Amino acid sequence: MKEKKIPLRKCVGCNEHFDKRTMIRIVKTKENDFSVDFTGKANGRGAYICKKIECFEAAQKKNAFSRAFGMKIPDEIYEQLKKEFTDEK
Repeated sequence: MKEKKIPLRKCVGCNEHFDKRTMIRIVKTKENDFSVDFTGKANGRGAYICKKIECFEAAQKKNAFSRAFGMKIPDEIYEQLKKEFTDEK
């Protein structure tokens, strides 16, 4: 019997591949609105980050989200993500 494929996505912080269901997705819509997508199904361009605080800090330091979306990311998104990481602990 054939095994079901597990969708992998690359973390913008550590550049490692993980199961996309275990990662946090950040979405940019056509109207340049940013949001955290917990369902993984929201319309728009997405970038993934794993749930490690070290990866978040590395991505913020090297402007990985700005490169992924091709524009500057508002500080509110970074604050919202930081809150998500601290709430899980």
